Amino acid sequence: MGGNKANSLFVQGNEACVRGALYAGLKFFAGYPITPSTEIAEHLARELPRIGGAFIQMEDEIASMCAVCGASLAGAKSMTATSGPGFSLKQEAVGYAVMAEIPCVIVNVQRAGPSTGLPTKVAQGDVNQARWGTHGDHSIIAMTASSVQDVFTVTVEAFNFAETYRTPVILLFDEVIGHMREKLIIPEEGGLPVVERLKTSVKVGVDYHPYLPREDGRLPMSDYGGEHRFHVTGLYHNIWGFPTENPEETRALLYHLVDKIENRSHQLARWKEYHLEDADGILVSYGASARSALQYVEDRRARGHRLGLLELQTLWPFPKQLVREKTARAGNIFVVEMNMGQVLTRVKAAAVNPDNVFLINRIDGSLVAPSDIENIMRIVEGRGM
Repeated sequence: MGGNKANSLFVQGNEACVRGALYAGLKFFAGYPITPSTEIAEHLARELPRIGGAFIQMEDEIASMCAVCGASLAGAKSMTATSGPGFSLKQEAVGYAVMAEIPCVIVNVQRAGPSTGLPTKVAQGDVNQARWGTHGDHSIIAMTASSVQDVFTVTVEAFNFAETYRTPVILLFDEVIGHMREKLIIPEEGGLPVVERLKTSVKVGVDYHPYLPREDGRLPMSDYGGEHRFHVTGLYHNIWGFPTENPEETRALLYHLVDKIENRSHQLARWKEYHLEDADGILVSYGASARSALQYVEDRRARGHRLGLLELQTLWPFPKQLVREKTARAGNIFVVEMNMGQVLTRVKAAAVNPDNVFLINRIDGSLVAPSDIENIMRIVEGRGM
């Protein structure tokens, strides 16, 4: 899977995620099989040992996420993959990774829920869970994609963000994207930037502060079990990593955990845009839904209608400023997604005129189609909204 030349393949989205993770330097994967993400584990079970990495199938999703935290602390770029119920089980350890500032990537190939739901069908109902699934005030980075090529790219970026900000990053794909096959061009080595872990320059025997940010906000790390001894805890902690109840220290820590991500929402935003320059109606979508939205936009423009599409690839932190700027001149905004309006609420909060934001969705396990979009658009346009 390596090499110095670009490589063209015909693969599933789940395999593109694997290829992107290996390109980014993945060395450890722990997981438990669950539809529709299992292909990620299957491919990595074969590929990681070939490059000196480690794959382990754990007894459940809780243990998988905990193993990922441990491997990352020990110095390995680490990832797990799951869906629906498994993502729910991982949440406590996701919170631990947030608090202990452990870089890692969690892939959630979404299916219809809640509970067992429709385990082989598509949905996008975990958007809010990605943001608020673990308890307490915190922030998170969550990304998605609508094509096999973009799955590869955002997977690489997810690892880069994880290492840069010492944080867990969630990849919210969906069943359609995970299982469809398309052409994938793997860039040559160096074709995409890869962020390596920032190691501490503190010498052995010198007081080491594992949670003291540099001026640029980044926290250098030392491999756990290596040269430096340091404490890791899910409790509020000071710059040495030891538990604290000091109000100034706890307040500073929480602001640090949130601000390092929320204050960079514009820098973290990734998106695609189509025909926004003259659009008087704009569709906002993501993941597999964006494919149908784009098809509908292209069909309508061929008939002379001025529609555009804003495809979001970063869902959290939600790019409010971007959405507001890109949709400011639109008469109507239509959010196309496969849930009951989880991104709709964020677009309404960002829009200049929230009363002109409408939902186009499916929640029955079927991919929202261009015909679904047309049916709702006709109703809205027929009312003169």
